[in-house]
Amino acid sequence: MAGPQVVVFTMTGCQHCAGVKAYLEEKGIAFSERNVLEDDQAMADFRELGYRGTPVTVAGDEAVIGFDRARLDEVFDNFAGEEA
Repeated sequence: MAGPQVVVFTMTGCQHCAGVKAYLEEKGIAFSERNVLEDDQAMADFRELGYRGTPVTVAGDEAVIGFDRARLDEVFDNFAGEEA
């Protein structure tokens, strides 16, 4: 059960970013973190995607802006259903 590749765009000191990472860890969802303040390429990719604030969680073709637990549940429940 590979699931979608999950990327979280974050920035240092962002409490909502910490919340998203804790949520994903609690759910057992593997993710890669891309800190837009520490990684120039992450910032370039983030801007190219058109985002302005962190966190942004990208899973497959879905993106969740901010720490929106209900939307994250919806996205990951949908992916779980596709994998079954």
